[in-house]
Amino acid sequence: MDQRRTFTREFKIAAVKKVIEQGMSYAQVARDLGVRDSMLRNWKKALERDGSFEAEIVSSNSVEDELKRLREENRQLKMERDILKKATAFFAKESS
Repeated sequence: MDQRRTFTREFKIAAVKKVIEQGMSYAQVARDLGVRDSMLRNWKKALERDGSFEAEIVSSNSVEDELKRLREENRQLKMERDILKKATAFFAKESS
């Protein structure tokens, strides 16, 4: 007797994200994961119906936006640090 496999919600969301965000085909993702492509389509429909997929996308977009903001802030702080190092060296040289 075949035993039915169960998949976690996180697994389903990750599989559907591969199709949506990475542009992979349903068939390709299904082959990679060892499931039927119709199953992926059903997961996508179910996630869209309950609204959780949009929440996941918004959540991942906000993380990406935060990362982008932090990288920009890091770049700015490094630039300011370099300016202060040069100013310190200039004034130390001038006072000697």
